[in-house]
Amino acid sequence: MDQGLNDFAKNKLKAKEKQRNNLYSICAVKDSDAIRRKPSSSQSIYRAPFIVDTDRIIHNLFYNRYVDKTQVFSLFKNDDITRRGQHIQYVSRIARTIGQALSLNLDLIEAIALGHDIGHTPFGHKGEEFLNQNYRKHTGRYFNHNVHSVRVLDKVTKSNLCLQTLDGILCHNGEKPKDIYKPSRPYDFEKFDEIVERCYTDPDYSSTLVPCTLEGCLVRVSDIIAYLGKDRQDVFKVLGKDYGAKLYTQTNREIIKKITDSIINNSLDKDYITMDQEVYQKMQDIMDENYELIYKNPQVTEVYYQTIKPMFDLLYDRFLNDLKTKNYSSYIFKHHINYAYIAQNYVEGGIDFDNDFHRNDLVVDYIASMTDDYFVEVFQRLFPDSPLKIRYKSYFEETL
Repeated sequence: MDQGLNDFAKNKLKAKEKQRNNLYSICAVKDSDAIRRKPSSSQSIYRAPFIVDTDRIIHNLFYNRYVDKTQVFSLFKNDDITRRGQHIQYVSRIARTIGQALSLNLDLIEAIALGHDIGHTPFGHKGEEFLNQNYRKHTGRYFNHNVHSVRVLDKVTKSNLCLQTLDGILCHNGEKPKDIYKPSRPYDFEKFDEIVERCYTDPDYSSTLVPCTLEGCLVRVSDIIAYLGKDRQDVFKVLGKDYGAKLYTQTNREIIKKITDSIINNSLDKDYITMDQEVYQKMQDIMDENYELIYKNPQVTEVYYQTIKPMFDLLYDRFLNDLKTKNYSSYIFKHHINYAYIAQNYVEGGIDFDNDFHRNDLVVDYIASMTDDYFVEVFQRLFPDSPLKIRYKSYFEETL
């Protein structure tokens, strides 16, 4: 560790580290607080534990796939519409801006923000809904993208991340804004594993979780801030100017600035994240309007239920059968189980191909890892005669 550094560099870096720790809020997570399952040889005097976590996330096998996973609007050839790869960067930037003002640990914030959706399905929350229905039907267990992000990083790719990073990722899933985000009590990996397991068996438990760090709480609210106005901005491009005008009481930039200012003004030197009641109510109003006019809009959702859902069902059953029959020529083997270092991790994790629960976990791992385009193409290859066809909206079609 640090063998390539001379004494001068080591001493300067130690002094900088001490200076940085002195600037942290008393409520911030210190680098010395980091907890891992196993010691890490990657950590060094210039690579603090949460920097290591960020590096492991951005170099993860599945990180690249963010770029072609839907945020809200699928099947559009429009480079201006937000994809999940952009969303996580928006979350990171917003949370780091606020976190710097509050003297929190920016490295931990970045790691949580960049990793929080790595387990998300293709086709956004509709894909999550459809995968959950299949997983639930076959196992009685529940699929949630936040829990699956932890599985991807902790089990499938064995990234050996810090507990605080994994906790922030697990507990980020709060679709409704709150006026106060107060961290839960710190805990250990034994308790963490119990919490993760309960998320698979209790349908409501995942949404009740609260991060154990102030940094995790900040990422959770920043996740909402990042998509609240951006989805309204995107719908303008999808449904046209007349429809978009119904939503444009404030621009995305104005929404972000107003909430950011309110959080900083009200959260300085506090052990919780909060905002003005007026701003909180406005967030609620915008969210409610988004659900009514965007997320539940038949013009947006129709293709999911008519076409994409039955595609999920067919692929799930096909890959499950491939595992039962040990069809090693199947794409679930060629493109997932035997890919890179994943196979060894499954062996170490005790995956049993004759165990029905394990087979379902493998199918979920594979489908959740798919990008939108890959999902469509693998379906076309496996079911070439299916009447289920996907048509992408051209750059030159002005509205749906």
